[in-house]
Amino acid sequence: MTNVLEDPSLERHFKGHRDTVTSVDFNPNMKQLASGSMDSCLMVWNFKPQKRAYRFVGHKDAIMDVKFSPSGHLVASASRDKTVRLWIPSVKGESTVFKAHTATVRSIDFSSDGQTLLTASDDKTIKKFLFSLNQHMNWVRCARFSPDGRLIISGSDDKTVKLFDKHSKECIHTFYEHGGFVNNVEFHPSGTCIASAGTDSTVKVWDIRMNKLLQHYTGHTAAVNSLSFHASGNYLISASDDSTLKVFDLLEGRLFYTLHGHQGPSTTVSFSRSGDYFASGGSDEQVLVWKTNFDQLDFNEVLQSHKQRSTSAPPPTIKDIPPRTQTQHKSAAPSQLDFRSELKNTVEEVPDVTDVGPAMFSSGQHFNGVSHDTYKEYENTTSSSSREYREASSSSRSRDNPVSTTQPLEPQSLSPQLANTLEQIVGQLDVLTQTVSLLEQRLTMTENKLRECLDNQQKITLQIRPTD
Repeated sequence: MTNVLEDPSLERHFKGHRDTVTSVDFNPNMKQLASGSMDSCLMVWNFKPQKRAYRFVGHKDAIMDVKFSPSGHLVASASRDKTVRLWIPSVKGESTVFKAHTATVRSIDFSSDGQTLLTASDDKTIKKFLFSLNQHMNWVRCARFSPDGRLIISGSDDKTVKLFDKHSKECIHTFYEHGGFVNNVEFHPSGTCIASAGTDSTVKVWDIRMNKLLQHYTGHTAAVNSLSFHASGNYLISASDDSTLKVFDLLEGRLFYTLHGHQGPSTTVSFSRSGDYFASGGSDEQVLVWKTNFDQLDFNEVLQSHKQRSTSAPPPTIKDIPPRTQTQHKSAAPSQLDFRSELKNTVEEVPDVTDVGPAMFSSGQHFNGVSHDTYKEYENTTSSSSREYREASSSSRSRDNPVSTTQPLEPQSLSPQLANTLEQIVGQLDVLTQTVSLLEQRLTMTENKLRECLDNQQKITLQIRPTD
């Protein structure tokens, strides 16, 4: 049976951020959408008409990434202020803050069971809340768990994509094909492939079983900032500085749609868990929500197979990628859809916003090397849940972490003098970190120059050596 594919349609657009939108993610229950921005605020948009949006204030610098937990009861945010926050996406706005890195935290991700966080940072490290991975040579832009939680993929400014085994903590393979910084990486829903987006304007898809480059897309004309797989695994969408979103048909290996909606660079894009919708954000401070429409496949069987993949023991196989129903394309050429005039001629959707913050409780957890604290997934939404969550987190930390750590400090318990002293110490540590980073760069440059000198000396010696 054939079915005609429909074009994507623009459903909603939200205004409320005051700077570039850096990240978007759907709540699995499809009642909310979270977005982070350079304005340091986390916004949670409610899809119900006339329902207020929440603006969460707590980070002291730009938010680089946001992610809902699998249960939808928590939102995690990563920030340029070097911290990670966990929020309860309600009007109460409770949050807890972790400091695990010494530089900007670029990326955050939940494991499929919701029990573990994965972060990536400009301090060149990837941290899972029990250990650190230090193989990258430059800023790490993104890190993601595989659907089954056994692998970790990362992309860095060292122009590489690295694949890690979570249990052995070893780098399984390094992909070197990008000609620029790697901005974003994602796992295929089957867990058998990965995709990456780079400043070299390309999108690449690899098979991680054979470590082979499968597809290479050059449809964008500027840096690619973000990408997301459709739930079926048949499509991939990307956002670029060329202001477009592009949808690629992975089974046919071609560009499918080019969507124009943002005024200026498109900075982030994400499919919903079911694939029925996708959201995008840009430097125009807007969050756009789109209806997918271009695949009429019944996802129940697909999503069930992906759910089984996240818990089953055997490694993924090619059979895990479900076949797509036969479809009929409207034309062989990719479609160009421009929604910018539509946005100009409609009334902007500016819902009432409730400002929440500063956070009602804030437990400052400082992670040192491998001594990461663990946390428990927040599972209840009743009025007593915040107290239970705090108690569960506290008991979990004391039980699971054998290394002695500093007890949480309530901000209001600090005297102004002590707070000022601590702030000065943190500032001095930041300066030391930057100095060490500069010295490291200079040492690398010196080593490269020395290597060149030795090579040149060897060449000259060979040239002037008298022949026998």
